[in-house]
Amino acid sequence: MSESLDVNVALGPRSYHISVVSHQFDRFAETLETWMSQSPAYHNAIQEGHKTAFIVTDRNLSKLHTPHIEKSLTAQGWKWETAIIEPGEKSKSLPVISELYDRLVAMKADRQTVLIAVGGGVTGDAGGFVAATYVRGLPFVQVPTSLLAHVDSSVGGKVGVNHSQAKNLIGAFYQPVGVFIDTSTLETLPERDYRSGLAEVVKYGVILDAKFFQYLEENVTGLNERDPEVLRNIIARSCELKAEVVEQDEHERTGLRAILNYGHTFAHAFEALCGYGELMHGEAVAIGMIYASTLAEKLDLISKHDTERQIHLLSALGLPVQLPEGVSLSADDIIDRMKLDKKTVGGKLRFVLPTCLGRVEVFKEIQEALVREVLAELEHSAKATDDFQI
Repeated sequence: MSESLDVNVALGPRSYHISVVSHQFDRFAETLETWMSQSPAYHNAIQEGHKTAFIVTDRNLSKLHTPHIEKSLTAQGWKWETAIIEPGEKSKSLPVISELYDRLVAMKADRQTVLIAVGGGVTGDAGGFVAATYVRGLPFVQVPTSLLAHVDSSVGGKVGVNHSQAKNLIGAFYQPVGVFIDTSTLETLPERDYRSGLAEVVKYGVILDAKFFQYLEENVTGLNERDPEVLRNIIARSCELKAEVVEQDEHERTGLRAILNYGHTFAHAFEALCGYGELMHGEAVAIGMIYASTLAEKLDLISKHDTERQIHLLSALGLPVQLPEGVSLSADDIIDRMKLDKKTVGGKLRFVLPTCLGRVEVFKEIQEALVREVLAELEHSAKATDDFQI
């Protein structure tokens, strides 16, 4: 049983490693120094003993996981300061970023000061944006603490903040020096947050790796019990699969990254129309995948059996596969919301759809009538079973 898995993200001079471990926070600083020493840009800093770090974390984690990072840095002779931001999307704002800049100025940070983001996607996005822009670039390390951040937001180099008119409107592609993932952070993760992250894991199996999908089916018990070995395996494989896509489309120029949005066209509409917070993102994605798979059936792309396998796996992992009881959304509202999706071009609906388990394609100009048929069919099915609970 391997207690440490390493994933390489091959991006030429911007390549980096993702270390997936369990209960090894005491080795964080040692791992960081290895990464820094291997980087031509930061090798000399470590050799000359320039070891200064700026930790960005949220208030919920400041006394939970962050102290382990601080202790490890201290043991290796690092000087560090910690900035605490509030949890939630409001921290992905320019006023908060400005406060973090002020802290860096006060500590006389320079281009060798390592910014370490400890937290979920919000902390990673905000901390990464600061790293990308302060003195035109600080070495940046991600320590994601949620399953969703482990397998999604910490991989790929997207950093940014929100504008009052739209999420993630201000940002950059900025790759980290490394990503340190310790599965022990999942032991304290709330149940819904954990299961929400599992939806993105299942997504990787559907879009890129049928054998991985089968592995998930065979390890439902381990996933539900948060078994460390199973978690290391599924996190590392998810990171590998996303890395393969990022390596081919780092800056979202070719359209390949669009396959990562399987289920998301439906999901974003459901999230917005239900009211943000009613459905967690992963819950909406789980439901969206079933709607997308049913649409693929209508187009004779896949069999009903392939859709049923997704339903069974998601259900076994405690994820919803239909809208919450009592929620009734009109087809008009759903389609109108879909037309606001960034994948829509000229008002024509585009969907990422499976052609078999392990492969998806982007389909343009899907007929609206067919989408309405799927919406009506699954709404009728939900009313017939009437057994959904979040």
